[in-house]
Amino acid sequence: MSGTDLKGRLTDGLYGLGWGAVKKLPEPAARALFRTLADQVWRRRGKAVLRLESNLARVVPDASPARLAELSKAGMRSYMRYWMESFRLPTWTPERIKAGIEVQGVHRLMEGMDAGRGVIVALPHLANWDLAGAWVTTDLKVPFTTVAERLKPETLYDRFVAYRRSLGMEVLPHSGGAAFGTLARRLRAGGLICLVADRDLSASGVEVTFFGDTARMPAGPALLAQQTGALLLPVTLGYDDTPVMRARIHPSVPVPETGTRAEITSSMTQALADAFATGIVEHPEDWHMLQRLWTSDLEPQGEAP
Repeated sequence: MSGTDLKGRLTDGLYGLGWGAVKKLPEPAARALFRTLADQVWRRRGKAVLRLESNLARVVPDASPARLAELSKAGMRSYMRYWMESFRLPTWTPERIKAGIEVQGVHRLMEGMDAGRGVIVALPHLANWDLAGAWVTTDLKVPFTTVAERLKPETLYDRFVAYRRSLGMEVLPHSGGAAFGTLARRLRAGGLICLVADRDLSASGVEVTFFGDTARMPAGPALLAQQTGALLLPVTLGYDDTPVMRARIHPSVPVPETGTRAEITSSMTQALADAFATGIVEHPEDWHMLQRLWTSDLEPQGEAP
C-alpha cells in the first residue's frame, strides 16, 4: 500500500469516526472538544492556518499582526464548529435545525419558487452551508440539488454524498461534465439548486475583482440563470456569540439586457462576488477559505499549492 493510499484510508477512517462518535456526545462536550482541537491546530501554524491568515489579510487590510492572529484563531474555531455541527446534523430534529438558524429575506426565495421559474442559490464558504441546506429541506420542505467536489479517497467522497443525501439533498459530482445539464433540467422544471461559488474548481472560471485583487469564481451560476431564466440569489451566512447561525438572502442578480454572453456572465459573477464580500466583511472569521484563491497567490502549474 502506498503512502498516499494509507493517508487516504486514515483520513476516511477519521471522518467515519467523527460521524459515528461525535453525534453521540452531549452538545456542550462536543463544542468544547472541537474548540480545543481548533486551538491546537491554530497553535501549530501549519499551511492551512497560514493560508487562512493570508486570505484574511486581504479582507481586513488594516489589521495588525496581532489582530490577524486573533482572526485566524477565531477562524479555526469557526471551521471546527462547522465540522462539529455537520457530524451531528443527521441526528438533529427538524425543530433543532429550525432553532439553529435565523434567515433574513426568505420571501425572495419563496417568491422565486412560487413563480415556478427555478431558483439558484449561490453562497461562499461561510459558516455552515450544510445547516442552511438542511433548513431548506426540513423547514421549508423544499428539495434541492447541489454539486460536490470529488474527494480522495473515493470512500470519503461517498461518505459526503451519503451524508448530504441524508439531509434531503440531491448531490451531483463536480467532475464528469454532466452536472451542468442536470442542473439546467432541474431549474427548467421549477426546482432549486444550491452552489458554493466563491472558488473556481475548473479551468473556465470568471475573473472578478475581490477585495481589491483578481480572483476566479465559477461561471456556472450566471450561465445557468441566463440559459434557464432562473432567479439567481446570493446568500451569506455567519455565526455570532449564540448557538444560532444567521443567514441573509440578498436581492437577486439580474441578467443584463445587453452585452455578449461573456460580458453578461462576467457582470453577473462580479455581482455575486460583491454580495459575497459584504457577508465576508461582516463575518471574516467565518470564511473557511483555507486554500489559495487570488490569481496572484496561485503557484505556477505543476507546483504544489
